[in-house]
Amino acid sequence: MAKTVLIVDDDPTQRRLMQAVLEREGFAVAQADGGDAALDRIAAGLLPDVVILDLVMPRMSGVEVLKTLRAQGFSAPVVVLTATGGVDTVVQAMQAGANDFFIKPASPERIIVSIRNALQMGQLTQEVDRLKKRATGSVTFADLVGTSPAMRMVKALGERAAGSSIPVLILGESGVGKEVISRAIHGASDRAGKPFVAVNCGALPENLVESILFGHEKGSFTGAHDKHLGKFQEASGGVLFLDEVGELPLDMQVKLLRALQEKEVDPVGSKRPVKVDVRIIAATNRDLADQVKAGHFREDLYYRLNVFPIEAPSLRARREDVPALLDAFIRRFNVEEGKRVVAATGETVALLQAYDWPGNVRQLENAVYRAIVLADAPYLQPHDFPAISGVSAPAPMAADQAVEAAPAEQSDQAVMISTPAAPTTAGDGPVRILDHRGHLRTLEEIERDLIQLAIEIYAGHMTEVARRLGIGRSTLYRKVREQGLEELVKEAG
Repeated sequence: MAKTVLIVDDDPTQRRLMQAVLEREGFAVAQADGGDAALDRIAAGLLPDVVILDLVMPRMSGVEVLKTLRAQGFSAPVVVLTATGGVDTVVQAMQAGANDFFIKPASPERIIVSIRNALQMGQLTQEVDRLKKRATGSVTFADLVGTSPAMRMVKALGERAAGSSIPVLILGESGVGKEVISRAIHGASDRAGKPFVAVNCGALPENLVESILFGHEKGSFTGAHDKHLGKFQEASGGVLFLDEVGELPLDMQVKLLRALQEKEVDPVGSKRPVKVDVRIIAATNRDLADQVKAGHFREDLYYRLNVFPIEAPSLRARREDVPALLDAFIRRFNVEEGKRVVAATGETVALLQAYDWPGNVRQLENAVYRAIVLADAPYLQPHDFPAISGVSAPAPMAADQAVEAAPAEQSDQAVMISTPAAPTTAGDGPVRILDHRGHLRTLEEIERDLIQLAIEIYAGHMTEVARRLGIGRSTLYRKVREQGLEELVKEAG
């Protein structure tokens, strides 16, 4: 999904120019002709990923708009525009909650860099908040990604369950996010902030299940060199999440039932039981009713756990949530891997929505992780998901191979800008569009080479250079300063 940028400026020409720059880079753009209009659009439901805000506007200044947005809890990054770069102006904007600023008129490169930096900072802030909530047990249903009917039902049931201490059984296929739902129940309950202990019952060694769950005393068996509390005591006061509870051995099911009924556990080797205050949330990808009929799961324990069942939907049953999940994973892995992927292309999103995802959300998460690690472009393409799209990433070509591969009559336009044989500081030859690996060079690099070449060809006559490049003299001089070419102008002149 394309990131949305809201441009707030009373100058329609400035808005149109910035819109053209941003749309060329793949951003979706919304406009507001003043502070009041911007606040109204956001209040009406517009959720921009970045706001570009002019500081000087009639009726309501940019600083007033910014303070109002932050007071309302608007957390998206804001980049302010100012016609003057005074320190006082910048300090005032930053104190009001701005993330960056640039002085008008700004080059397209400066605008794009500022937007991408703001997005990266916003992603970092959101990821820090997510990790803090997870660490402190304060994840709530507002943090669950998805607005599909199936997920709205899960959230509604989970919020009801969180309001009481009723035992919850979360059902669903592997990888649908049962632990995430259980953490939201915990975070929305009166036990929020207390311990949340997760146990994968299917991964417990059979001879250590009792010790891991209920604890043991020192010397109670060979290898018991120290006292161990067990998961029930670790979770006391909070929540014990029993994942894949259907994998527990039958003899442990008896002891689990007693712990639930009596609210006490018997550590191995202990002379007396230990009282525990634990809320149980269980989860399974099996049909426990069938397990009961087959004699693999105790009927009394099944009825004890299955008091408040919640069905977690598969990802193919909530395809409309794929774009939001995709954005969340891109944001997280950008931070973890130090990447700057903006989003996925529309074609890629459609591809991922159409896929069945047998591994559910976990499979999507891993697929996005791989794509982020390998991606070179700012937008994820179908070839970044080869196992799903069946399309392999294009092999990089060297610049000379790219020239040979281009049609003869189009090679100059498609690969390089051909110029008269004239001496340049980099040696005789054209301005290169591709680097040595066959990738496009940045616009800034190409522009610098082109200006440098034009200055040398026209011997520093800046009026002629500006005319040949199709730009104004003032723009040319500004670009010369930005590119550090002043000495070259002096030498050529």
